[in-house]
Amino acid sequence: MKAILLNKNDDYPKLVDFDIPKEYLKKEKVQVIAAALNHRDLWIVKGQYAGLKYPIILGSDCVGTHLGKKVIINPGQFWGPDEKVQSKQFKILGLPDHGTMAEYVYVDKQFIYPKPEHLTDIEASALPLGGLTAYRALFSRGNIEKGEKILISGIGGGVALFALQFALAEGLEVYVTSSSPKKIEKAIELGAKGGFDYTDSNYAEKISQSAGEFDVILDSAAGESFNQFLKIIKPAGRIIIYGGTRGKIQNLIPQIIFWKQISILGSTMGSDKDFRDMLDFVNRHKIKPVVDSVFDFINSTEAFKRMERGEQFGKIVLQNK
Repeated sequence: MKAILLNKNDDYPKLVDFDIPKEYLKKEKVQVIAAALNHRDLWIVKGQYAGLKYPIILGSDCVGTHLGKKVIINPGQFWGPDEKVQSKQFKILGLPDHGTMAEYVYVDKQFIYPKPEHLTDIEASALPLGGLTAYRALFSRGNIEKGEKILISGIGGGVALFALQFALAEGLEVYVTSSSPKKIEKAIELGAKGGFDYTDSNYAEKISQSAGEFDVILDSAAGESFNQFLKIIKPAGRIIIYGGTRGKIQNLIPQIIFWKQISILGSTMGSDKDFRDMLDFVNRHKIKPVVDSVFDFINSTEAFKRMERGEQFGKIVLQNK
């Protein structure tokens, strides 16, 4: 079959003919219509995951056909019985197992779900990983409530945009941050009340003056700017971290955390229940993923380069053509 395959010395994965290992043939076979990129795929390309084994078919998201019906796949697999935390067997489709950027993907039947009817194939391919991650962070971990005020950092990526859409659907007042005025403008068009440039050295003060304090802050970056959040979170507020793209949090001020009774919550992916609940939420509110661009499989390198440049607003999708 054709597959977008990464070998050890590749700068980017390449579309090649590949024979799937025989053990995969025992699983359910899904014919891929389209697959979406996640930052996880780019980090794999850059060798930033421990225990990488080559070659590997990338991809955690897709829409496809299974037994004549259109389906999507839950990429968070073998979570385990404890809703609070994933098991040691938990893994994400696309590493260590071969992923979705191929003509076919092979998965256990329990991870296959009907495609939401209100979504196009391209939109559906963009939903699973980002939607799951955002849903758990907001609802299972953050316990967001209607009428609360939330700040979402780094708008433009898939998870942040799903968080924006989910929070708006739940009735929250939403603000965003970005280094791109265009991305802030687009977020406001989607319903955000305002946005702020996080590269501004005084951005916490500007946020405070313009928007006040927040009940919830959702962050994927951490790094040097994290301490700014402590200035603008309400007493007893929640800061939810689902990524760390900007590295370690330096000079954290514990006095502010305990005096303001701040909760700092970690969140990653989601359980099977989170995935089912996310799909129900998306179906009830008729939420449509924001798609940035669509490339054919043969042009996958251009798709990875676009993500690498950070130009996207929404999901980058590869269609099986």
